[in-house]
Amino acid sequence: MNSGGLTTEQTRRVVTIALHLAREGNTDQLLEFVAHGLPVNASDTAGNTLLMLAAYHGHADTVRALLRLGADPDQRNARDQAPIAGALFKGADDVVVVLRQAGADLDSGTPTARAAASLFGRAHLLAN
Repeated sequence: MNSGGLTTEQTRRVVTIALHLAREGNTDQLLEFVAHGLPVNASDTAGNTLLMLAAYHGHADTVRALLRLGADPDQRNARDQAPIAGALFKGADDVVVVLRQAGADLDSGTPTARAAASLFGRAHLLAN
């Protein structure tokens, strides 16, 4: 992030607010942060990106918007979890569809999207 004169603490606070916006699905405000220099793949200390949090919390519109801005659909967190597996775990079917359309890798992460879909009875979402 281009700090634009922000201290390290101020930058941390900006990222924390943006992560909260992603978690809440507040797309418009989140996109303002990105428009003003926040990296679209910004993450918390556990490696959870804006996209991961939006996907995990079932916000398909926010996921779609972040992907349009270049968010990496396959960026895994520190636990090797991918956004699509998180969406499958949470039953966010519409998010799974958006991530599949964006080309999310069904075989990356632990568990893979394929394994998560099978485990949680959502294999039909990954069928061609």
